[in-house]
Amino acid sequence: MARKIILDLDTGIDDALALAYALGSPELDLIGVTGTYGNVLVDTGVRNALAILELFGRPDVPVFAGPPHASDRDGFEVLEISEFIHGTNGIGEAVLPEPTGQVQKEGAVDFLLRSVRDHGDDLVIVPTGPSTTIAAAVEADDTFAENVHIIMMGGALSVPGNVRPWAEANINQDPAATDLLFRRAHDVTMIGLDVTLQTLLTTEHTAKWRELGTPGGDFLADATDYYITAYETTAPHLGGCGLHDPLAVAVAVDPTLVDLFHTNLKVDTEGETRGRTIADETRLNDPVKTAHVALGVDAERFLGEFMTRLTRIAENT
Repeated sequence: MARKIILDLDTGIDDALALAYALGSPELDLIGVTGTYGNVLVDTGVRNALAILELFGRPDVPVFAGPPHASDRDGFEVLEISEFIHGTNGIGEAVLPEPTGQVQKEGAVDFLLRSVRDHGDDLVIVPTGPSTTIAAAVEADDTFAENVHIIMMGGALSVPGNVRPWAEANINQDPAATDLLFRRAHDVTMIGLDVTLQTLLTTEHTAKWRELGTPGGDFLADATDYYITAYETTAPHLGGCGLHDPLAVAVAVDPTLVDLFHTNLKVDTEGETRGRTIADETRLNDPVKTAHVALGVDAERFLGEFMTRLTRIAENT
């Protein structure tokens, strides 16, 4: 049976690629998408998710809106660097028709709580933005933290951050939320910059999508080429764009793609190192390790699966 999955997206470009990866994976049953802020505002991200689902023939997948900003903030504005990397519309200025579907009336937190109650071990949640929505679910119901299985994109344990030397972008948006998640959830796999920056896509790959001559292929190529161009400015040493969010979904399909280090994590929530992900020194000797950090990745195998799955669904649009 396919494993049920929920994606918690701030639907920028790599979130869009992660959504496409989930839709192209028969091993997964996507039962819903929850929207958060980060690369874009929640409303923009929800619109993008609805449009992408319709593009790839899955308008049946429900989309839910989450909190619009961090719990300790009064609001949220998209950062200039986020607009540079993802475009003002979040998907590299690629054009998609306005979706006909609507966001669900039920909120994202209630949907997450209900889904974990209904599906238990058969469900995995993959957050690819700030941890705000997931932390709100943890605070709302202790049994959620005990039973949820999370594979998150975020953090940097053995490499520098990408917004500050010690902070990765998703964690930096709401450090307190991720700290709460690490301290209270019983099963969190962290797919951070340690591995995602080893998974690189180039214009040679995107050209294969453009050659399909389909709406799906054109969208994937247009959005990702924008992303690659931004990386040529922000990280020219890489030679491509990192497939951050898609790798987290891929690990939900095949955990053997990464090598895990088992520990207990925390996030620095104040001071000079605010946003840093690091082992919790007060729990180093605890026999139970609730966090599993990816430190190695089979990048070649992942990239092959990524291209196969996304090309297959793009062909059928």
